[in-house]
Amino acid sequence: MSAPANILAVDDTPQNLKLLGDLLAAKGYAVATAAGGREALKMVRAGKFDLVLLDVMMPDLDGFSVCEGLRADDATRDIPVIFLTALDDTFDKVRAFSAGAVDFITKPFRSEELLARVGTHLALRQVRRSLEEQNARLREEIEAHNRSKGTIECLVEEIRSSHDFGDILGESPALTRLLEQVGLVAATDSTVLILGETGTGKELIARAIYSHSLRRDRPLIKINCAALPRELVESELFGHEKGAFTGATQLRRGRFELADGGTIFLDEVGELPLETQPKLLRVLQEQEFERVGGTHSLRTDVRLIAATNRDLQQQVGAGTFRSDLYYRLNVFPLALPSLRERREDIPRLIQHFLARAGRKLGKSLAGIAPALIDRAMAYDWPGNVRELENYVERAAILGKPPVLEATEPPAGQARNAAARPAASQLSSKSLEDVERSHILQVLEQTQWAIEGERGAARVLGLNPSTLRGRLRKLGIRKNS
Repeated sequence: MSAPANILAVDDTPQNLKLLGDLLAAKGYAVATAAGGREALKMVRAGKFDLVLLDVMMPDLDGFSVCEGLRADDATRDIPVIFLTALDDTFDKVRAFSAGAVDFITKPFRSEELLARVGTHLALRQVRRSLEEQNARLREEIEAHNRSKGTIECLVEEIRSSHDFGDILGESPALTRLLEQVGLVAATDSTVLILGETGTGKELIARAIYSHSLRRDRPLIKINCAALPRELVESELFGHEKGAFTGATQLRRGRFELADGGTIFLDEVGELPLETQPKLLRVLQEQEFERVGGTHSLRTDVRLIAATNRDLQQQVGAGTFRSDLYYRLNVFPLALPSLRERREDIPRLIQHFLARAGRKLGKSLAGIAPALIDRAMAYDWPGNVRELENYVERAAILGKPPVLEATEPPAGQARNAAARPAASQLSSKSLEDVERSHILQVLEQTQWAIEGERGAARVLGLNPSTLRGRLRKLGIRKNS
């Protein structure tokens, strides 16, 4: 059986208080009385009342002031207040509702009317309380669901994309040395900075480190810093509170919170906005952060793996990357070799990509023409392994089973060969000059289209955002 509702009756006339007390007690309510406004405020703030019956005209503090005082306090704001007064002027009624009252009963009142209104407002308050409790439970369930969903999505992605050292193909000395270093650092919790040109397999190495780490049973959460809108980077990393900014309609947990106990892979970390870098530095050093719009510090235990194709030391010198963050990331650097530095691995990679392309296209491709191998070995592959994979798939689409023929040279190779100077002249060019020339050739081939199936990014084996970054760095514009 539920406890009776607690009602406070406030009136400076003793006879009125006795009448109210007897009437309400007869209906089973627990009744307390106050002879003035100041006494009423003290009693409400000290106790727990479900409803207040409030006289307006009192000598020490009138009912309007009492009601406004209750509404100004978070602890008493939701208590329904019914005014009882002999005043029947419209202005007084409007003022009563403006002060926060839920109802207005004119004296002398009929007992049935007062009891009916008291019962109605108590029932409404109980309904509001139930709805608030249900909403709170629902919010907790939604947040728990979102946490579980985020973790499940990360785990599913890990299952789909899981890699082992056996999937990092090659036996070249450069790759062998790299994998030895991966094996040494994987079992630690040290921060790893993976450096290398685009397409060299930085994400593959990150997953290899994760799969051999002590955290492999916890989530691996990947964040591509280059793909995040600048204004949402902080929210994605650290989450935000409800109402933190326009559109933040509910609390959202960030990637560092979701990855607690696991590993975070920050790809393209060199693209991280300068204003976000101090907050990343703090979470790495102190394992603490606040959500956007939040005031409470949250703790997280994550292992960080970062990757970039940029020269972070050069960015530090240019003032676009913090030196303290660079040294915090550069605990254990891994420099990935480019494909031209491990040419002896190209035949095995082609065989691997051919098998994958055959399954994808439904073609039975058992062999590789020697001419294709020769062309691949002679090409420098500025897009590295990703460009090689795209080339093999393109050859598989154009070729006929059972042998993969060299139906076309790698993108831009034939045109470059026609315009290429003698070897002695070429050797005087810097790698940046060669890269600029190659990208320009591909852009001319694709009529300066960057995205899409026939775009330059696809031909070069790059992400469109990465290619745009290279264009800016190399100073390439359409009228170049």
